[in-house]
Amino acid sequence: MRNSLLIVMLALLAGCAGEKTVEKKAAPPPPEKPPENYKVRFETSKGNFTIEVHREWAPHGADHFFELVQAKFYDGVRFHRVVRRFVCQFGINGNPKLQQLWGSAQIPDDPLKEKNRKGTISYAKLGPNSRTTQVFINLADNAMLDSTGFAPFGKVVEGMDVVEKLYFAYGEVAPRGGGPDPTQIELQGNVYLDRTYPRLDAIQTATVLK
Repeated sequence: MRNSLLIVMLALLAGCAGEKTVEKKAAPPPPEKPPENYKVRFETSKGNFTIEVHREWAPHGADHFFELVQAKFYDGVRFHRVVRRFVCQFGINGNPKLQQLWGSAQIPDDPLKEKNRKGTISYAKLGPNSRTTQVFINLADNAMLDSTGFAPFGKVVEGMDVVEKLYFAYGEVAPRGGGPDPTQIELQGNVYLDRTYPRLDAIQTATVLK
């Protein structure tokens, strides 16, 4: 009888010990290294277009863009500044908290290796080493941007006709024009744009093509 009781108690203790065993979790995989050249497909409310990125043109810009796309930062973003025969600009996330997080991650400038020809894409900036999330596609050959350090890091290789059809009637951004105020987009997100500028086209998804 005593031996049977001892066996039961040992079995219970073994069971409890097994319950406390915690499996060691595998370490998360390292972030994917940006390739030297890659393509990003943008599905938008107006149609699709594809950008081909060349790291040799602007390595800091190309690597940061890869990271933003992989993080799905551009999904849901509006084309908030579309000025015909000049630029189409986007890159302020509709979630103010997410925008604040990424908007504070400034990257170093890249030396200019390619010109701001029609179809190329560059980062917007407000001074030296101030590039974060906003980018623009040149809708014309904008030679005046070359001398001010806007370094293209890629170009549209498919769907440039889609880019040129994006809604432009709101014009230049505030305070220079009647378009959206970038500061208010950062503070209020897409709520502000949906209420005040509902006709802006939007990015549905941005995906790195394998």
